[in-house]
Amino acid sequence: MCGIFAIVDQAPVNQLIYDALLLLQHRGQDAAGIVTHHGRQFFMHKARGMVRDVFRTRNMRALPGHSGLGQVRYPTAGNADSEEEAQPFYVNAPFGIVLAHNGNLTNAAELRAELFTTDHRHTNTGSDTEVLVNVLAHEIERVTHGVPLQPSQLFAAVRAVHARVKGSYAVVALLAGHGVLAFRDPHGIRPLCLGKSESGALCVASESVALEGTGHAFVRDVAPGEAVFIDLAGKLSTQLCADAKPHRPCMFEYVYLARPDSTIDGISVYQARLNLGETLAKRVVSTVPPNEIDVVIPIPESSRPSAMRLAQLLGLPYREGFVKNRYVGRTFIMPGQAVRKKSVRQKLNAISSEFKGRNVLLVDDSIVRGTTSREIVQMARDAGARRVYMASAAPPVRFPNVYGIDMPTAEELVAHNREVEDIRKLIGADALIYQDVDAMKRTVAALNPAVQGFEASCFDGQYITGDITAESISRMQGERDASKDQAARLAATAD
Repeated sequence: MCGIFAIVDQAPVNQLIYDALLLLQHRGQDAAGIVTHHGRQFFMHKARGMVRDVFRTRNMRALPGHSGLGQVRYPTAGNADSEEEAQPFYVNAPFGIVLAHNGNLTNAAELRAELFTTDHRHTNTGSDTEVLVNVLAHEIERVTHGVPLQPSQLFAAVRAVHARVKGSYAVVALLAGHGVLAFRDPHGIRPLCLGKSESGALCVASESVALEGTGHAFVRDVAPGEAVFIDLAGKLSTQLCADAKPHRPCMFEYVYLARPDSTIDGISVYQARLNLGETLAKRVVSTVPPNEIDVVIPIPESSRPSAMRLAQLLGLPYREGFVKNRYVGRTFIMPGQAVRKKSVRQKLNAISSEFKGRNVLLVDDSIVRGTTSREIVQMARDAGARRVYMASAAPPVRFPNVYGIDMPTAEELVAHNREVEDIRKLIGADALIYQDVDAMKRTVAALNPAVQGFEASCFDGQYITGDITAESISRMQGERDASKDQAARLAATAD
């Protein structure tokens, strides 16, 4: 997952982009980048790290211009350790294009081969974003034929991109001397929305919170398959550039990824999590009698709305039993140093008085590998809990995700080929309650009847783009592993 933002204004935009990326920081902490446009020149700064660490005063001063874009990266393709793969990506022809995207191309390997053999374009990294900017550049060059650029030509190019590219993608691109182009994949898997300031400035962002937090009113979501173009004068042009397909926003946005104060595709993330708490409460009652539960405790932070609603419906006390250390960052692994597994106890600390002598129901947003859940259950026991029940606001994660969420291989998923009772024993809980897949879909869809379904492949194994097989999943994982191996070899060489 990543967070993207782009804007055209009549005033300098570097600070606005920086502020927007801070609001989207939860979507990616590995790298950040900003590019601005002044005259016909791009000014770019990008690096690995958090927004506050990547951009210093000197960097901000070197980003002039009234239009620009930015991205925060959480890598799901390519090399996570490579500075070269931080976004945005740049190509110099046609016009000069800088692009950032959120999502994952499932046919990136095939496209990379096409770019070399047919389009005669070179890619230098393992990033699917570099593939995407080159595909877009080729299609724009093909439809313009050297004539002055018009929005209709851009929309024709985007339609051609949709025909070639598979997977999930929300894209922002800056064209030198022309403006900002943004578009969303035909299924609308990854989110993208449009905002407008009182002065008339237009922007697009991954989440509505980035609009509101930078002084822009939410206008609407960009439709699946739609492209929007904002020229440098601030004029907006839009067009649907793909044949109609089922709209399937990513369910994991509502479960975990998005900020609770965002609205995505007409659905309040906060309300979605409250609704998940309602359906989860029904599942809890069928497994553990409420009179055997003394207190409901969320595992920070995404599970809080679901846990609060569950506790309210069951008439149980809701307490904060874990304190999260917000200042624990990644461990820097120097060349030659052994990789050390970090304990969840560095990030969470139990408040013993909330556990001692009680039967506690812990509520988490989801359970993926199960290792964190096992440690948290043990923390509750060490803090004095008599019995520890665990409830997940999401169903069992049984399948890898290929659309931009960093889900591990099937073999690493604790729910893969395991029954709930087996998982309960593995994490050490006295009872384990999961959300029901169909109930999850119904309760979130009820918040916007126009949304007919969701991309929920990690829960139900249904890959909506129609090109995913066991072989393709294995190949994509192999490409990811190869990127990691390459990074390790480079680090060893540098040692």
